[in-house]
Order: sequence, then C-alpha cells, then structure tokens
Amino acid sequence: MEHSSSRVALVTGSAKRIGAEVVRKLHTEGLRVILHYNGSQSAAQAIADELNALRKDSVATIQFNLLDIDQLESFAKQIINIWGRLDILVNNASTFYPTPIQEINLNQWNDLIGVNLQAPLFLSKTLAPVLTEHKGCIVNIVDIHSERPLKGYTIYCIAKAGIGMLTKSLARELAPDVRVNGVSPGAIMWPEVEDYEPVHQEIIERTALKREGDPKDIADTVWFLANSANYITGQIIAVDGGRTLSN
Repeated sequence: MEHSSSRVALVTGSAKRIGAEVVRKLHTEGLRVILHYNGSQSAAQAIADELNALRKDSVATIQFNLLDIDQLESFAKQIINIWGRLDILVNNASTFYPTPIQEINLNQWNDLIGVNLQAPLFLSKTLAPVLTEHKGCIVNIVDIHSERPLKGYTIYCIAKAGIGMLTKSLARELAPDVRVNGVSPGAIMWPEVEDYEPVHQEIIERTALKREGDPKDIADTVWFLANSANYITGQIIAVDGGRTLSN
C-alpha cells in the first residue's frame, strides 16, 4: 500500500456533521482530502484553512450541486485535476426530512433520491476509471433505516435501501481493482429536523448501549474500510450501538 501522504480522498457533503469528521480523520492519517460542499461555503473554508495550517496544501474545497447530473463529468474532471489522482471516494452527502405518505410529491422524490442515491451511483461510475488506476476504494454512508424503515420518512428510507444495494452491486462491478463498502450509522448526530426529538429518544431506548454514538465512530470505521480492510468488499458495517439487535 502506498504511503498515506500520496493518497487523495474525496468526501461529499463534508462541510459539516459526519462528513466533516471524516475529513478530519483522513487528514489526521496523512491523506490529502478534497472537501465537497454545496451551500456551506464558509464552513467548508474554515475546515480547509484550519487543516491547511497544520499541513500545507493538504485540503482542497470544491462546490457542486449533486443534483446537477448533467455537469457531473465536469465535476469529476475538476476533482482529478486538483492533485492528479483519486484513491478514496466517500459518498457521504445526504438530504433528510420527513415525507408523510399522503404528502409525498415528485419534488421530494427527485431531491431525496437524487442526493442520496442517484449522485453516489453516477459519481462512482464517473470516477471508477481513476479509482481503478490507483486500486482505490469507495465507502458509502448508508443508514440503519435502509433496513428498518423510519415512520414518516418513506422516500429517505427507499433511497438509503438503494445505496445499500448499490454498495453490493458496485463491489461486484468494480472488482477486483476497487473495493466498495458501506457504513450504516445508527444513533449518531441527530438530523436538524423539527419535532425529531421524540424519535431520537425512542431510538436511544432501543439501542443496546443506551447512548448516542459519536461522529468519530463513523470516521474511524470509514478509515478502517479505506485503509485496513484489504480483503473486505461488498460489506456494510452497522455502527449503531446495537440498535439493530432489537425490534
């Protein structure tokens, strides 16, 4: 395996929350990291400035709306041109909000499916050649609700179920040169959604460890899959404190 400092990772939707923690972890391990964002420019730049102060020219930022599928190839070229290579793709970007069944509309479908499933598929497809060239890997951020539906969030759950299958499908399609795995967060870093607190408490109560996880738990698992899991592909690791053990 090549030295970490020569490797480059792209983390989508990484200006805040779990994505930002993944950026910090990969950077701490010596990688150069491309921090993608859509609307959170100031947050993205703050992280880049902080980490570049620690190690010069080690973090780059790039803005792109992942729903702009027609410009995805151009976006991919920009990614590759930053440091001339890509070794790790972390499909982290996500949208999350309730879609009660009687209120579901096509705009919600296009948004939730577009960001959570369509973008990871087509970004993986577009970046597959460079990842193949460098024997790289893809890590998808899935969700335990990909298998255990969350009431009122039908489209989101469908999208995350899709990326779960995408993980396994890509693992077959891109083998043997590119490994593809997933991380399924459980009770970690709650969505900024109004009236989510009752759901939050219910999930904690059903979690074997009876506590929330930390974004660092996800970042550590991403790093394990990217760096130390050379004989693992097509797998999704639930980092959920034992939530999936209960009904």
